[in-house]
Amino acid sequence: MVEVNNSTSLPEPAPGPQQHAIRKIQVTPGVFWVEVPEVELYILCGSPPDAVKHLMRRGLIVEEEVDGVVFENGPNAVLLSDVMLQGGSFANLSEFLFLQMFYRQGMILPNHPGNTGRKPILIGNQEQLEAQLNYIYRGNYGLISQAEIEAAGIDSVTAAEMMRMKLRFAFGGIRDTTDFVDTRVVDRDAKEIRDGVIVRRIDVNIFEISFRDQSVRVDLNLAHHRQYESPYPLSYHKVERGYFSVIHSGEGDGWDINRPTMSSIICFQGKLFLVDAGPNLPTILNALGISVSEIEGIFHTHSHDDHFAGLPTLMQTDHRIRYFATPLVRAAVTKKLTAMLGFEEREFEHYFDVHDLDLDVWNKIDGMEVLPVFSPHPVETTCFYFRAMGPEGYKTYGHMADIASFDVLESMVTEDETAPGISEARLTRTKSEYHVPTNVKKIDIGGGLIHGAALDFKDDPSEKIILAHTEREHTPEEKAIGSGAPFGTVDVLIQGYQNYAWRFAYGYLQTYFDNASHDQLQLLLNNPVKTYNPESIIAREGAQYEHVHLILNGNVEWLSSEAQISGILSAGAFIGERSVLTERPALFTVRAASFVSALRIPAKLYVDFVKSNDFFDKFMELGDIVNFLQRTWLLGEVISQPVQHRIAKHLSIALFKESEIFEVEPGGLFIVRSGRVERKITNDRMINIGVGEFFNEESVLFDTAMTFNVRALENTEVWVIDAEVIGDIPVARRKLFETFLLRMQASQG
Repeated sequence: MVEVNNSTSLPEPAPGPQQHAIRKIQVTPGVFWVEVPEVELYILCGSPPDAVKHLMRRGLIVEEEVDGVVFENGPNAVLLSDVMLQGGSFANLSEFLFLQMFYRQGMILPNHPGNTGRKPILIGNQEQLEAQLNYIYRGNYGLISQAEIEAAGIDSVTAAEMMRMKLRFAFGGIRDTTDFVDTRVVDRDAKEIRDGVIVRRIDVNIFEISFRDQSVRVDLNLAHHRQYESPYPLSYHKVERGYFSVIHSGEGDGWDINRPTMSSIICFQGKLFLVDAGPNLPTILNALGISVSEIEGIFHTHSHDDHFAGLPTLMQTDHRIRYFATPLVRAAVTKKLTAMLGFEEREFEHYFDVHDLDLDVWNKIDGMEVLPVFSPHPVETTCFYFRAMGPEGYKTYGHMADIASFDVLESMVTEDETAPGISEARLTRTKSEYHVPTNVKKIDIGGGLIHGAALDFKDDPSEKIILAHTEREHTPEEKAIGSGAPFGTVDVLIQGYQNYAWRFAYGYLQTYFDNASHDQLQLLLNNPVKTYNPESIIAREGAQYEHVHLILNGNVEWLSSEAQISGILSAGAFIGERSVLTERPALFTVRAASFVSALRIPAKLYVDFVKSNDFFDKFMELGDIVNFLQRTWLLGEVISQPVQHRIAKHLSIALFKESEIFEVEPGGLFIVRSGRVERKITNDRMINIGVGEFFNEESVLFDTAMTFNVRALENTEVWVIDAEVIGDIPVARRKLFETFLLRMQASQG
């Protein structure tokens, strides 16, 4: 028998070739997993929408069992991006990550194996930490006082009742986020996160994580033209634009790794309206053959991330999309969005055309009627009923996200008007409002403390019930109550007999050729509409165009092999019109990114039309400017030709000699046409701004003078665009703000 002296400290073996004290895994572009198993620290680096689902897909979140309790593992720390926006999406959305830690890992559940007494850790620069703490706070509670509720137009008695309900969902009190989350500010100085794990910021969005003598580096930057990837693939669908129908764009929840979160698209008289905007909205729309420029408006139920994360996508248009919500919901959404982005609430109206809806009233929207009804939930929430008149009378669709089960609501009932909870009257009213008869009704059956139950709708008088907002399979009992709605399926409520494609084509042509007569426009309209399958080539670089195409729906990708640039064209854009007018070969290869419908006009007919209506000279005059703008990151995507023409008309030229210092006043954005400039960001750091890049974005966003030095590195020509013109284009404003955040972060070291 060999005796071991346990009192003797033996040297720890050094990690061998297969032993890693620290390990890095790329989860998806811009997102990494860094783990230090020895100290049980698991850091998710980068937290874009649906980061939880990416971790599940990669097997980095799995179920385990301890003492008979089944629960998930996963991250216990989140390293934030230095900037809030990247690739047209939120870069930091940690709400569902912390929900996963709190409840699915059990970190805050009493007597749970996952509750070790340690809080999860939020890591990042001071600005992003503060923004995330406020965003999580608003995501948990929405409006946080009776005064805020009353400020949204609610009377004092009802506001007091809403606040009682909110406190019951909040387990009796509204608590600061730091009660549940620890924070670590990270800058260029090394910072110990926990148990000897060190994080140091190398540059904007580039970090070094070390443990003992090992380290890894993570780069959270996305390249231009890159977007955060969707965790699930979606097949392509060709969706018809009808009179009144419901396109099913999502039936899952925030944990479903195979489907988008609960949402719908209402089609009325050919126009498309979103009901909520969840994660991966660009992927969802593209799979359905819908471009963001086709979206007429959004009806918003509430501000939780699985219904909110797609808002930046709607900010990527050349016009403000209409935003429909009750003032109560709009207030909660605005406060959460501005908490994240760090701008004032009034900025919301620079991106959206806001239309407030009256609660409990049928609101008329372009001939369609919409009834918002209050739904008990931790944040301000409304369900929507949509109806339209048809040959057989009204047809109605009900969208019930997010709702609470009747069992939960009954447990909240109290007649003590000073105690958290709801009244019996509110319970009765909510049950009645949930059971409004409809032709089609989509319901949340997510269960738990804040979601609905299918059994509550067993006796609902609606013709068809669709079960949604869950990651699990439906039970036999649930299947007897309602049906599923696979992605891309459509419920037609009122059949359409009009050709809406022609109507939209006519509208686009009127915008382009504003002085042309009705008869002349009919000449262009009298041509076929061709459908292109996804990924098919419409035109090849270097070939002669035989037709000009007007995109009616879907997305088209253009690519230049020579310049190594690409972009997206959407509904309302022309393909090949300038090449045809100049008799030059195609500058780009053009391919369908989704199902695409386009009006196909013979080249000779288009040229004759332009010349006979005196549009040729104007197009040629603006042509070089527009061609250049199309090649820039700022203005090369989803900007229609009429908007590009408006920009070109409000453009002036400034010339600077080598080494000359720019004297810039508020009022314009500078785009480098030729040459190169140098912008000072700190006393010892400069950035170069080359052809197609811009500066003075502060003037556009905040109407302030440039506070930094810009010097021409060589003889330079810059184009100056009027601030009011460029600032009124949502996609340009979003990109300016994204660039501003990056440069501000760089200036802070």
